[in-house]
Parts: sequence; C-alpha cells; structure tokens
Amino acid sequence: MRAGRRAGGGRGAAPVAVLAVLLPVAAGVGVYLFGTLHTPRYDSGLLGEHGPAAVDLKAELSTALLGLALVQLCLAVWMYGRVPGVATVPRAVRPWHRALGVLAFLLSLPIAWHCLTTYGIETTSPRVAIHSFAGCALYGAFVAKVIVVRSRRLPGLLLPAVGSLLVLGVALLWYTAALWVLGGGSVPGFSTV
Repeated sequence: MRAGRRAGGGRGAAPVAVLAVLLPVAAGVGVYLFGTLHTPRYDSGLLGEHGPAAVDLKAELSTALLGLALVQLCLAVWMYGRVPGVATVPRAVRPWHRALGVLAFLLSLPIAWHCLTTYGIETTSPRVAIHSFAGCALYGAFVAKVIVVRSRRLPGLLLPAVGSLLVLGVALLWYTAALWVLGGGSVPGFSTV
C-alpha cells in the first residue's frame, strides 16, 4: 500500500466513492452515446492514412499501446514492492510510471477517435460488439484510475484493481481488433467477421 494512503474509507469517503462510480460511468456512457449518435464516416483517416493503411496503422499503434500497458503493469508491480527478490525501488520508477501512463493515454486518443468517427459503436458480430463496449469501458476505467490515484479517502486496494482493469481493457481491445488485423482477419475464439 502506498505511503500516506489509508486502507479504508473514513469521513468524506462516501461522496468520493459516489464520484468514483458516477464519473467513470458518465465517461463510458458519453463515449457510447457519441459512438451511437455519430454518423460513421468510413473514409476517415488516421494520421494521414486512409482505408486499409489507416486500419494497419491503428493495429500497429494499438500494439504499441499494449506494450506500454504491460510496461505500466511491470512498473506498478515494482513500485509497490511486489517483485520477488527486489528489496529497494529506485525513485525514478514512480515518475516513469506516471509519464508512461500519460503517454499511453495520449496514444490511445487517435486510435479511439478513428474508431468512433469511422465506425461508431457497432454490434455486427460478437467480436465487434465486445470491441465497441470495451472501448467505452476503457475510458471509464481511465477516469476511475485518475480519481482513485488522486483520492486518499478510497480503499487502497482500488488502485491495483483499477490499474489491472486498464491493462486488461487494453489487452481485450488489442485482441478484438489489432490482432484480428495483424492475423489476417481472424483471432482465436471468433469467426472471421
């Protein structure tokens, strides 16, 4: 548990807990509403690329995002002293974790923007529906992580839980889209749609 962070609630924990639930839900619902109300523009580009080249670029950026998420996980495990045989944690681990987290968030934005503006929320197949809903939930998880990191009134176990959800969300998004593109239109567990 992080130094100075209380193990549980206390006075004022209830309003923070309500915000810690409502704001992430609002973020996820907001992304969902934009994706369902926006008219998809299938010719949208990504960083100057269009069509299949944009989809390939998005798969490559998503792979980099997954790599950053895994590095974030490793840094968090190290930062909280959970690496067996490692007694001390260098001071630089915490700022690197924070900086790479910001980088991961920024890298996710053009990927998400392209998905939302080009396709919106789609439910044409189980793979696409899972990808769409996981994308909405990911931004709710980002908001939750920021709230939990900033609050000293929420239980300390929420931080690793929300951080783990972020990594799992990125991995699920990668699996249902980037791997599908990189794998030539198929991933284990889903049909070719």
